[in-house]
Amino acid sequence: MLLKHTTDQVKERKALTVNPAKTCQPVGAMYAALGIHGCLPHSHGSQGCCSYHRSALTRHYKEPVMAATSSFTEGSSVFGGQANLMTAIDNIFGIYEPEIIAVHSTCLSETIGDDLCQMVAKAREEGKVPFGKHVIQASTPSYVGSHVTGYANMLEGIVKYFPEKTDERLRQINLLAGWVEPSDMRELKRLVGLLKVKSVLLPDTSDVLDTPMTGKYEMYPKGGTTIPDMVSMGDSMKTVGLGDWGTRKAAIALDNKCKVPFDIVDLPIGLRASDRFIQALAKAGKVSVPESIADERGRLVDAITDMHQYLYGKRVAVFGDPDNILPLIEFLLDMDMKPVYTVSGTPGKAFMKRMEELVGKQCPEAKYKNGPQADMLLIHQWIKQEPVDLIIGNTYGKYISRDEGIPFVRMGFPILDRIGHSYFPSVGYMGALRILEKILGALMDKIDATSPEESFELTM
Repeated sequence: MLLKHTTDQVKERKALTVNPAKTCQPVGAMYAALGIHGCLPHSHGSQGCCSYHRSALTRHYKEPVMAATSSFTEGSSVFGGQANLMTAIDNIFGIYEPEIIAVHSTCLSETIGDDLCQMVAKAREEGKVPFGKHVIQASTPSYVGSHVTGYANMLEGIVKYFPEKTDERLRQINLLAGWVEPSDMRELKRLVGLLKVKSVLLPDTSDVLDTPMTGKYEMYPKGGTTIPDMVSMGDSMKTVGLGDWGTRKAAIALDNKCKVPFDIVDLPIGLRASDRFIQALAKAGKVSVPESIADERGRLVDAITDMHQYLYGKRVAVFGDPDNILPLIEFLLDMDMKPVYTVSGTPGKAFMKRMEELVGKQCPEAKYKNGPQADMLLIHQWIKQEPVDLIIGNTYGKYISRDEGIPFVRMGFPILDRIGHSYFPSVGYMGALRILEKILGALMDKIDATSPEESFELTM
């Protein structure tokens, strides 16, 4: 009984978070930077911070994650880290030879007031950035936001630096990806290819954090969005951002800089969100939807119809990142399931409004919250009050699942105790089919494990 002291009595908490349903901004900034070809993320803070952020990504993706650090000491913490960053930029370009260094701040460097923009400008003035090389930066203190906002801040820093507007308008669209898996990035590109729309995906962690075993280590794998592609984004016809939390800031920045209009749609998780994504791509690219994509949608609808008896009315608890769980909630409702409890550690006023729109009529008994006190303790207390049939979230949900005997489907970040998320997508119609299969597998395993012998069925 790992969480045996959890009670069902929810008390108002203003300054206490217990087991937060998130991690910190620099983790997201580091992940976004890894989606650029030839980029080395750099943590402007202590070695311990960088080690944690690297290990968080490494444990989830089961891949080595390279990043540099300013290695703050007591002196840096008092007098500032500018000298450390100058030395680091000089050494990194000289030893590791990246095309780009993506610098993000940490709690320590933000607290003492280090100005990354000024420091990076000084490094350029002093000739520490070789010709043809680049340094970008993002402010990502851990004491605000979450890994999602850190991802968004780094993505904004990328589009403020690279895209350039010329007199030539290209027949391509920009696709800004929210925080999804390398497998999802690959699936997004496949769907765009089926639509025959020329696009630039930013960032792109496929072939970076899911590289094949070749027997040879590559510090900068072949994947990632290239510099010429990022520069060309300023001449694109349209930007489509996937996920309000992860991409809106970058889409606005690109529009302000290069006058590229944008639309923000949900991450294509589930049926209707995938519909909106495909429609947005078709409209932006001025193309029609091919039959092959319609067939994928039809197979998903057929599977939902076939298995509806096992899905109808099942109570579900969901936790994770807003861009991921909002379309997932919609998908659960489309399958006539009941997402009764939902929490997200990422702040943002739009979350509560969107949840009210989603569950208001279909699941009026639903409880939901986001921000600092929307944590694992709260969702466990709700489950103690009235149990659910299924939990969906990252690996940290396994403790509640074990204590309460509730089936558990792993989705989101981080997943530390299973593999597959890096290789099998959750976006698009095929991704939705995989989510459906995982949900059904968990529910049917529970049926098999608990049914009396006279009701134990071979065929389900």
